[in-house]
Amino acid sequence: MYPTTAKTEVIRQAFPALERVHNGYPVAYFDGPGGTQVPTMVTDAMVDYLLHHNANTHWAYPSSAETDAILDDARAAFADFLNCRSAEVVFGQNMTTLTFHLARSLGRQWRQGDEIIVTDLDHHANIDPWRDLAREHNFVIRSVRFDIETGQLDLEHLDSLINTHTRLIAIGGASNALGTINDLQTVIRLAHQANALTFVDAVHYAPHVLCDMKAFECDFLTCSPYKFYGPHAGVLYGRQTLLQNLNVPRLEPAGSTAPERLETGTLSHEAITGSAEAVNFLASLTPIEPRRAALKATYQELHERGQHLVTRLWEGLHSIPGIICYGPPPLDARTPTVGFTIQGLTSEEACEQLSNYGLFLSHGDFYASTVVSRLGVEGLIRAGVACYTTGEEIDRLLTAVRKISQ
Repeated sequence: MYPTTAKTEVIRQAFPALERVHNGYPVAYFDGPGGTQVPTMVTDAMVDYLLHHNANTHWAYPSSAETDAILDDARAAFADFLNCRSAEVVFGQNMTTLTFHLARSLGRQWRQGDEIIVTDLDHHANIDPWRDLAREHNFVIRSVRFDIETGQLDLEHLDSLINTHTRLIAIGGASNALGTINDLQTVIRLAHQANALTFVDAVHYAPHVLCDMKAFECDFLTCSPYKFYGPHAGVLYGRQTLLQNLNVPRLEPAGSTAPERLETGTLSHEAITGSAEAVNFLASLTPIEPRRAALKATYQELHERGQHLVTRLWEGLHSIPGIICYGPPPLDARTPTVGFTIQGLTSEEACEQLSNYGLFLSHGDFYASTVVSRLGVEGLIRAGVACYTTGEEIDRLLTAVRKISQ
């Protein structure tokens, strides 16, 4: 049995994309780890902004003042989402751009020979900005290995890499390829003991685990609203004192206080509007006050339902000859995202065949190319559970995998 079926159907009504039919089959979107579908309340908010409030900021006429208020409301929404201050929320084009921008700023205050720790488990948006910075300034990059059997980071190896020259540890909250949820508390504690900063890539983590900056005590964290039912945008959290004192590349006339001092150029106000509405959408699934309490309740319910669905998927895939699943099993700390291979088919061939049954999955390395290389495969087939995923869709996927793997 699958829990909260009735509520799932109510949720699904908010997503027009789910009405799509392909090759005679209703489409089941398992590609959420690469970008979820968007509910109407998000698109309605974006359209309303563009049609009725569109303006640049900080000018003395009504629609400009309305834009200022909308951006303030968006910061407040993400302050609730991340459990931080509004002044610690920075908006940008995407996580990768924000990370390059932050890396460049941090590099201005470090010295040749300083060290940055990354991991082999991460998306390269949390590897290559730091490698690029190291090449520019002669910093040293060290990388934490992971166990290819369990998909878990080797924390003893991490501990051995930390020394008096370590300036930052960049770690993913969760692996977008394997679903592994990392032990952030331990990593942050080790970093702080060495007086090093921490940067958390929560792009795959934030859709499944509600972030809590007060509990994490990390220094920086990024997430991407399009992974949790919003539009394409990026959000950066930074401790206010750090944001205010960073030597950021900026235009002289631009705002000099955090968080605006990190926001270069004119932002996509409509995307920020939609991103905040994605937070409100998640909160609306449990209509209680305040918003942070609603988010906690929603995340708890979605976690429990996702646990049931990913267990069904994992066990079903394991029962099919020629299928190999990667990463931790369902009872370990993981997101409801499964990477697997089908013997005799490339990941692209498999996903193309699955799409004939109305099943949309992503394939390849998902920019986690080090992970795929370490696993020794050409690519992974990735199936992700979202808030609109049903048990019937899981069963359809398993039936189709059996057909194409014969």
